[in-house]
Order: sequence, then C-alpha cells, then structure tokens
Amino acid sequence: MVVIRLSRGGSKGRPFFNIVVADKRVRRDGRFIERIGFYNPTAKDSEEGLRITQDRLAYWTGVGAQTSPTVDRLIKQVAKKAA
Repeated sequence: MVVIRLSRGGSKGRPFFNIVVADKRVRRDGRFIERIGFYNPTAKDSEEGLRITQDRLAYWTGVGAQTSPTVDRLIKQVAKKAA
C-alpha cells in the first residue's frame, strides 16, 4: 500500500518534515517514491512553513494512496489558507 506521510529531517530541536509518497512497509525516514512538499513547524512569519504540490497530491490520491492523519490535517490547513 502506498501512503502519503511525513519524513523527518533537520537537527535535534529544529524539526523539518518532507511530505513524501512511500510504501507503507518502508521505515519513516527511509526510501520514498516522490517528495510532494514540506512542512516547517518552526518557520518564522517571513518564512514559508508549508507547501504541498496540489497536482501531485491529486494524482497520488487518485491512484489510491492513503494520507496519514497528520498530512490530512495539513492538507485541510492549506485549503483553509487558500480560501
């Protein structure tokens, strides 16, 4: 099964997450199929904190990829900001 989830990066105390499409059996920070965005929870006001490529997200959900609960929350946050 293919999932859309967060992959952690950054250093200790300064998290940075990539939003990736990966096989469910692969570990969290391991191999992934495609990177479709990022989430920076420590972004300042002038920095971009969240970006998701909407066309790739639509493609992957269209072919059956499931989103994790956290990514689902972030997608709703992006939609709310755009509206």
